[in-house]
Amino acid sequence: MSEISLLPPADFHCHLRQSEMSDLVTPLVSEGGVETCLVMPNTQPPITTTDMAVEYRNKLQSLAKNVQFVMTLYLSPSLTPEEIRKAAANGITGVKSYPRGVTTNSDGGIESYEVYYPVFEAMEQENMVLNLHGEVPSSEETGVTVLNAEERFLPQLDKLARSFPKLRIVVEHATTKAAVEKVKSLPDNVGCSITPHHLQLIVDDWAGQGFNFCKPVAKYWEDRNALRDVIREGHPRFFLGSDSAPHPRANKLNKAPRFIAETQESVPACACAAGLFTSAILIPLCAHLLESFGALDNLEGFVSKNGRAFYQIQPKADSKPVKLVKEDNVVPIEYTKGDNIVVPFMAGNKISWKIVN
Repeated sequence: MSEISLLPPADFHCHLRQSEMSDLVTPLVSEGGVETCLVMPNTQPPITTTDMAVEYRNKLQSLAKNVQFVMTLYLSPSLTPEEIRKAAANGITGVKSYPRGVTTNSDGGIESYEVYYPVFEAMEQENMVLNLHGEVPSSEETGVTVLNAEERFLPQLDKLARSFPKLRIVVEHATTKAAVEKVKSLPDNVGCSITPHHLQLIVDDWAGQGFNFCKPVAKYWEDRNALRDVIREGHPRFFLGSDSAPHPRANKLNKAPRFIAETQESVPACACAAGLFTSAILIPLCAHLLESFGALDNLEGFVSKNGRAFYQIQPKADSKPVKLVKEDNVVPIEYTKGDNIVVPFMAGNKISWKIVN
């Protein structure tokens, strides 16, 4: 196979940031082959109201007119059933749940789901989607670390799915065999997004390597194999959600502690930011990876069909297919605009597919 034509692809998990960073990365969504983009609400401040989501959507639309931006609200104590109904009336598709402190800009995340049951009931009635960052916070008391945080979350997923059988729920950026098996065992109201970087990385690839560090972290060989297997199987409830998350290049580098002689003070070490940027190369990257493990025949299902069916979102009326050719394609070293420099995933590496007009 040397050419592929795809129905308009959709990315059901993308971070587009704010201000100058958003100006840089938002136009690159269509460059990466994506027509529909589910936008994450963990901005600063987070998108907690319908009015904020509509304003953000308008800003993004001004930067990328050919992209269909699908908006979400940040699950927080201020979110009410009344706001859910207002959101649905304004075309807001979902609500995103972040457990407190597990990833970038999640300090305002939730600690208990039960208090939000009235919100979930309203979402069920309005046919909205609950998007779950499926981890629990690390704690010595519970024995949770970044390596088992996702698996420890799965009983909560099971409870939510069975408590709200008509609420569409998405387990975002799955990284473990346990999560894949759990989603497959649950009814059709539960779907699951998979990132391209979790189809490539394992724990050895990010330990000590800031430019491969993301949350949830990549796990073990058997976990990566499970993600690949479910795509190779063509399971209809698993689909692309890139979790493309740009950070300034400087923030992806670990910073050692510094001693300031003038003040006799020590500046503490700074860990690198969690997140990988893939939007600009997304669909060619997916083709490259799926081909590498024998799933290229399921590329269109993974990037174009399955997620749209689950979210019930069609392409825009004027959308056109995306065409790929088998051709060497070197991932840029960086993307820049003004003072912003973002290093993409697999920077400088060769992938085997390219978009053609």
